[in-house]
Amino acid sequence: MKILCIGHSSYDITVPIDTYPVENTKYRLKKEAEGGGGPASNAAYLLGKWGEEVYYAGVIGNDVFGQRIKKELESVKVDTHLVETTYKNDTPISLILVNKQNGSRTLFNIADSYVPLTKHDVDFVPDIVLVDGHDFVASKEILDKYTKAISVIDAGRVTPELLDLCKRAKYIVCSKGFAETVTGIKFDFNNKNTLVQIYQLLADKYEGKELVITLEEKGSLYSAGGVIKLMPALNLKAQDTTGAGDIFHGAFVYGLEKGFEIEKIIKYATIAAGISVTKLGARKSIPELKEVETEYLKNN
Repeated sequence: MKILCIGHSSYDITVPIDTYPVENTKYRLKKEAEGGGGPASNAAYLLGKWGEEVYYAGVIGNDVFGQRIKKELESVKVDTHLVETTYKNDTPISLILVNKQNGSRTLFNIADSYVPLTKHDVDFVPDIVLVDGHDFVASKEILDKYTKAISVIDAGRVTPELLDLCKRAKYIVCSKGFAETVTGIKFDFNNKNTLVQIYQLLADKYEGKELVITLEEKGSLYSAGGVIKLMPALNLKAQDTTGAGDIFHGAFVYGLEKGFEIEKIIKYATIAAGISVTKLGARKSIPELKEVETEYLKNN
C-alpha cells in the first residue's frame, strides 16, 4: 500500500539541561541530538524505517538543514520526489530544551513564515493519507480527490483550517489540548466521567469519524465495540517527550496499513511512543519495529 504524509518539516536541535534556565544567566550547552523534525515528516520517517512504501510531501529551505532532512528521509527509503525546496525562506529550526529532571521539553520554533506546497496533486493513487494540518490547501485537495484512501489527521492544535480538515478525514487522532479546546472542558483524571464526557462530545461533533485522543503520560482514549476505553501509557521514565505524538501517529498508520484491529493499532502506537520518550531527540528515538513487536507480545 502507498502511504502519503503531508505537512511540516523542521530541523531539531535538542539540548538537555539540568534545570530550567534562569533569566540573565549564562549556560554552556552541548548539543546531544539533532535531526529532522515535524509531525508528518517524523511519521513518514518511522514508516520508512518500518519498511512501508511511504511518500512525503512538504517544503524545505535551500540550505544545509533542508539537505540534511531530505537525505535523512531517503536513508530509510522515504520517497521524497514530492518535497519542494523554497529559495525565499530558510528551513525552520526548532531549539528544544529538555529538563533532565522530568523529561519535559521547552520548544522554540525559529521560522520566517510557513511556506506551503505549490503542487496540490500527486502522480500516484495513495492508499493511506496522513496530514498534520500545516498545509491546508494541499491537504484539503488531496483528501477531497482521493476519497477512497484511508485518511488520518494529526490534530495537535486548533485552527479553523485544521477543524475543516477534520471533517474530511476518517480517523481523527487528536491531542489532549485539542480535545479540551474544542469541547471547552478540562480533563480531570480523578473524575473518569470527564474523560467519557469529552470523548463523547468530540465524537458527536465529528459523527461517523474514528476518534482517538492522546493523553500524554496518561495514555489514550478510543472506542472499541461501542465502548469508550483508556489505553494506559507505558510505565517508563521519560528522558525526552519530543516527537512522541508524531511517532504515535506514524505507528497508528502502520497498524492501519497492516489491517490490525483498533486495539492492536493503539497498543502498537502506545508502545512506540512510550519507548521513544526514554531517548533524546525525535527521529533518533524512533524504535525498531522488532522492539515494538517484542514489547507487544510481552503484554498480550
